[in-house]
Amino acid sequence: MTSPSDGIEVSPGNQGLFATTHWSAVVAAGDLTHPNAQAALESLCRLYWYPLYAYVRRSGHQPEEAKDLTQEFFARFLEGNRVSLADPMRGRFRTFLLTALKHFLANEWKKAHRIKRGGDQQYLSWDASAGEQRFLGEPSDGISPEVIFERRWATALLEQVLDRLETECAVAGRTVLFEALKADLWGEKRDVTQAVLAERIGMSEGAYKVAAHRMRVRFRELLREEIAHTVATAADIDSELRHLIVIMSG
Repeated sequence: MTSPSDGIEVSPGNQGLFATTHWSAVVAAGDLTHPNAQAALESLCRLYWYPLYAYVRRSGHQPEEAKDLTQEFFARFLEGNRVSLADPMRGRFRTFLLTALKHFLANEWKKAHRIKRGGDQQYLSWDASAGEQRFLGEPSDGISPEVIFERRWATALLEQVLDRLETECAVAGRTVLFEALKADLWGEKRDVTQAVLAERIGMSEGAYKVAAHRMRVRFRELLREEIAHTVATAADIDSELRHLIVIMSG
């Protein structure tokens, strides 16, 4: 049986749903014959639904209308397999998706105002009330819909990476260590020293520092994997990572 003082050893192997190949999630989602097509679509939807909802709300739509619009957009996007139209050579997938949403809001929704699709049938599993609660907590300083989309995309991406890392740690019996270290992963400032944090979970300060370093390395690996799913080249990963840092720096 291991103890917290053993540090953290998380295998950097194939922990994710998709292989670390550029544009892999989008390719899988756009190919209906791909064995991971449905899982890829669900993964993309989980990442992007709130940034898109926040964009619609910040564009001036009320909660119920924003929910309907976002749901309708995803329904049409998925039914028409429009994800297959995404071209890695034309830019980031998030840019493609936001452009598609803008087109939908400007044209298609006006043409088919509130078309009913099987009553209250849901095409995307999501908690609209939770989404609205999140939106009400957004800053009201007049930031543009595009900026709020970018910020929520970045937040959702980081949350997804943290979820993957937390799962890995749970499998390895390192949940307590993950909870102690997770606030350090994105460079948050703490009022408490590493020595105090280490003592709280029964580790020496040296072991804590080693564990923190290893977890940061694994966090960066997983972050690069997630980014790679929706960009075209290795150079794009670095560029997107720099963009992410700028966004999260405010």
